[in-house]
Amino acid sequence: MKLFITGIGTEIGKTVCSAILVEHFKTDYWKPVQSGDLHYTDSNKIEKWTDNTYCHPETYRLQLAASPHQSAKAENIQINLDDFQLPDTGNSLIVEGAGGLMVPLSDDVFMIDLIEQLKLPTALVVRNYLGCINHTLLSIMALEQRNIKLEYLILNGEFPEDTERVICNYIKKETKIIRISEIDPDKKNITTTAKQLKITKL
Repeated sequence: MKLFITGIGTEIGKTVCSAILVEHFKTDYWKPVQSGDLHYTDSNKIEKWTDNTYCHPETYRLQLAASPHQSAKAENIQINLDDFQLPDTGNSLIVEGAGGLMVPLSDDVFMIDLIEQLKLPTALVVRNYLGCINHTLLSIMALEQRNIKLEYLILNGEFPEDTERVICNYIKKETKIIRISEIDPDKKNITTTAKQLKITKL
């Protein structure tokens, strides 16, 4: 199994959800682009929160905590899609993107272009906030326009019934749903959640 974890925006829990899936499926982990927080990267978090996970090195490690295209420009770097190659591993792999689908890697290349280049199915992480329905449905539309398979819809945290119903009514029947309760991310909570993880369909 190889899967690309994306989200409807930034700071909606992609890394926590990635850790849970890494632990549940016992996969390797790869963060292609790390922008900022190089002292404590998402790979570092995965290593801390999961059990003996191999984290493949990032293709780009950028100093500035900003959109990758801005972080790269600050270091006179041009992010090139051809530089990204799936890690060579015999194990399953979770790949975590930065932000949402339309986060720019350069002025005219976006995160969704990287997903398309890597030819991976996706898991879309959704968090409840005012506007999340709009952002979720637009993200699903964008994936469908590129013929990128939405393997999992991940509902991260609690959702009003009316919000969840509209979102779930919009996905295809083959898309599986994962509901993850709010947790404080540490190894114990990640491990417990991973063991109890339930994957359902409509």
